[in-house]
Amino acid sequence: MKIAILVDLFPPKWLAGTEIATYHMAGHLAQRGHEVHVITSLDEGLLEESYELGFYVHRLPRVGNRFSSAFFFCIDIIEEIQKINPEIVHVQSLAVAVPAVISKKLYKTPYVLWGRGSDVYLPHWSTKLTSKIAMKNADSVIALTEDMRQAMRSVYDRNIAVIPNGINLKEHTEKRPVKEVECFSKNVLFVGRLHPIKGVQYLLQAMKIVHEKMPDVKLILVGDGEERERLESLTDSLEIQECVEFVGRVPHERVTDYMNQSDIFVLPSLSEGFPVTILEAMTCGLPIVATRVRGVLDIIENDINGYLVDSMNPEQIAWALQKILENEQLRENISSNNRDEAEKYSWDKVVIRLEGIYQSTLGLP
Repeated sequence: MKIAILVDLFPPKWLAGTEIATYHMAGHLAQRGHEVHVITSLDEGLLEESYELGFYVHRLPRVGNRFSSAFFFCIDIIEEIQKINPEIVHVQSLAVAVPAVISKKLYKTPYVLWGRGSDVYLPHWSTKLTSKIAMKNADSVIALTEDMRQAMRSVYDRNIAVIPNGINLKEHTEKRPVKEVECFSKNVLFVGRLHPIKGVQYLLQAMKIVHEKMPDVKLILVGDGEERERLESLTDSLEIQECVEFVGRVPHERVTDYMNQSDIFVLPSLSEGFPVTILEAMTCGLPIVATRVRGVLDIIENDINGYLVDSMNPEQIAWALQKILENEQLRENISSNNRDEAEKYSWDKVVIRLEGIYQSTLGLP
C-alpha cells in the first residue's frame, strides 16, 4: 500500500526518540513492499526530495515567524498529501495531526494517529486545542504504552491500540571499541539530551556517593543540550571530574559502541514517553537503572531487568548502581534476561502489528 507518514522533525539532524523510530519504521515498511513517503520539515543542507533506505522523504521549508510558519507548513503538508495521493496517512504525534484531519475532510484519506510521549504528557498549548479533534476524526489511534492509552482516553474516549517502539536488533551485535573514552573498571552510561527533564543532575549527585565507595566506576554521558554547562559546573563542584566524561553528541550508529563498552545504563528522567534507549541498552545486555516514570514502568521490572528508583532521588540511584556493580552474578542474570526481553521489541514484529492496524483501517483482509 502507499503510505504517507507525517513527522515534524527527522534524521539526520534530529535524533530524538520519535525521529529515530520514524526512520526505522519507514525503512521496515518499505522492506515489506510498501511505498512509503515521509513528509517532514526541511533542514539546512538537505535536499527537499530524497530517497533513503527504500522510502521517499519530502522536506518542506518553514518560512516566516512562528505562527505564520506553522500555518504555511500545515498548508504545504496538505498539498503534499494531495500530490502523493496515499491510501493511508500515518501521523507521528498529536502535534502534527491537523493536516491529516483537513486532508481527510478534503480528500477522504483515512489516517492513523500514534501518540508519542510529550505530545500526550507535556502538550504544547496548540496541541491541547487540537488533540480531541484529531483523536475523534482519526480512523485508528495508537499509544506506545498502557499508561499513555489511558492518558489519551482522558482527552477523547475511544478504542486505542497499544504498540511499543521497536529496535533494530542487528545494529547491536557488532562490538567496536570507543577510542574517545578511557575505560575504567566499571562504566555507567547515560544517553540522551542534556535537558532538565532528563534528571542528569541527580545522576551526578548519585555518582558522588558511588565514587566515595567505588572510585574505579566512571560515568559516561552521551548527548548534548542546554544543560551541559550547568552540569559540567555541578561536576566540578561535586569534585568528581575524574570519574565523569561528557562525550557530547555522537551519530546514532555509534551509540551502540558506547553501550557495548558499558556495564549499566541509567535513565534518571522526570518524565518519559517510551524510551527507545532503554530497549537498545537491553539489547546490548545492560542492566537498567531508571526512574519510576510512566513509559519506563512498561519495560522494567525490579531484579529482572534492573531497578526502578524514585525520580530526583540520588540516594536511590546510587543504591541501585552499587547493588548491580558489586554483584557480578546479578549483572549476568539481568544481562541475559534483557537480551531475551529485547527480542519482542524488534521492528520486524512491531511493523507487522502496525500493518494489521493499516489493514483493519482500510477494511483489508
